[in-house]
Amino acid sequence: MARSDNPLRDLSKRGAQTQMVHGGQDRSPFGETSEAIYMTSGFSYADSARAEARFTGDEPGHIYSRFSNPTVDMFQKRMALLEGAAAARATASGMAAVTTALMAQVRAGDHVVASRALFGGCRFVVEDYLPRWGVDSTLVDGSDPENFAKAMRPNTKLVFLETPTNPTLELVDIEAVAEIAHAHGAVLVVDNVFATPLWQKPLELGADLVVYSATKHIDGQGRALAGIILGSEELIGGDVHTIIRQTGPSISPFNAWIMLKGLETIDLRVRRMTESAARIADFLADHPKVSRLYYPHHRSHPQYDLAKRQMGAGSTMVAFEVDGGQDKAFTVADNLAIVLTSNNLGDAKSIVSHPATTTHQRFTDEVREELGISRGLLRLSVGLEDADDLIADLGFALDQV
Repeated sequence: MARSDNPLRDLSKRGAQTQMVHGGQDRSPFGETSEAIYMTSGFSYADSARAEARFTGDEPGHIYSRFSNPTVDMFQKRMALLEGAAAARATASGMAAVTTALMAQVRAGDHVVASRALFGGCRFVVEDYLPRWGVDSTLVDGSDPENFAKAMRPNTKLVFLETPTNPTLELVDIEAVAEIAHAHGAVLVVDNVFATPLWQKPLELGADLVVYSATKHIDGQGRALAGIILGSEELIGGDVHTIIRQTGPSISPFNAWIMLKGLETIDLRVRRMTESAARIADFLADHPKVSRLYYPHHRSHPQYDLAKRQMGAGSTMVAFEVDGGQDKAFTVADNLAIVLTSNNLGDAKSIVSHPATTTHQRFTDEVREELGISRGLLRLSVGLEDADDLIADLGFALDQV
């Protein structure tokens, strides 16, 4: 019997959850239901003329898995659907994605403006790595867009920020900064890891490129490293692709397959984790041993109005300060029975970290103070455990202070 012309054969007419299960699928002649893993370094050609056509771009197809692979392509296409991007390129890690995205946009003599509140590795790239190659950088307080405007120069080619920031969940107004960057002819790159692609859409707010450590919520189960860069076909297919092709920060096809499996459940996981995070934020806000709570969709957040306008929900991350400094923060972390002590985030398992001695330990006390990273600050990545259990776990641990 002939198949009907079902409109849902058009992927664009399917909902986001359906796209995360089926998007980008490219089945082999075997008709496999799960995506195939193409663990191959290279590809063969029917003849020399076909090989030449592949290399000139006259014939579509894969050449070498350093920059093109069927499994990786499926992951890139599915992520592009989720993000609402025209194109994407995957990398071996989140830091590979950040470094590639930034390096692709600048040349010696250019200038970069970035928010000062960045993950330690990202700040290293902006503050230490780029200047080695003749690219000057200026760090600003990202909470006020006017600070970006004041820092712009005639040779500013790139603006970089993360929002919410790691670890204090400070926000940057993406739309306002995008207007400033574009008025000066600069490209805006946004690290969207904490917000996740479910709760914040930087491209819709004016960003040119979005980067993720896919290791986090996209995998969501602590299994593998990956990163991804998304944006226009011009930017992604141009310098971003060239940097990946020529320098090789490439993702393994196996890791790309793991990310595909993670995307099948990202909506379910992130929504459940966010619901629990909001409940935990309410609990911590009223606890006498907690001196300060950081959660974008909690009314105590100083940028609550921006958070409600820019983010669909408060996300899975909560930060809080424990009265008594580092010793008391360690006491809380060490008395948790369910929540693990680690430096990852976005995992199915809840994780607590002490930023001052881990992810941001290389900074001076002055820099940490400037960023609001106190010795009593703990960063909590909320997982998929029962929210009542997590609240009870945190309550017990805080009672030991």
